Amino acid sequence: MQLGIFALISVTELLLFILLLLFFSRLRKSEKIYLQLAEDQRSLMDKLHANAALERDIVQSFAVRQAELRKLDEDLEKRAAELRALLEQTERVSRSPQFLRGLIKSGSRQGRSPAQLAKAAGLSVDEVQLILAQDGN
Repeated sequence: MQLGIFALISVTELLLFILLLLFFSRLRKSEKIYLQLAEDQRSLMDKLHANAALERDIVQSFAVRQAELRKLDEDLEKRAAELRALLEQTERVSRSPQFLRGLIKSGSRQGRSPAQLAKAAGLSVDEVQLILAQDGN
């Protein structure tokens, strides 16, 4: 009987030992999975931080570019205004009587006809002939 009890206790101990080994095996497997998840999370966080830094750089660069574009636009508008003023001044000078008289005289000396001079100056042929007649006196 003692041998039967001893055998029963030994089988029970063996069964408990096997269960203990299975438990620790699963525990080790769970620990490996946990460590892998923690490493993956660290890696993901590092990537997120890098992406956030990159995004900040892009936004900052975009703001700088926008400021540069605004300045270029202002400079362009100023230059356009200056060119418009120069164009208006040129048109006023080109319509002045002295300029037209000089243009007609110069064209006449080059042998152009009154019709050609009238077309170039934007005057009538009679006006060109009148200017040429005044200068002929």
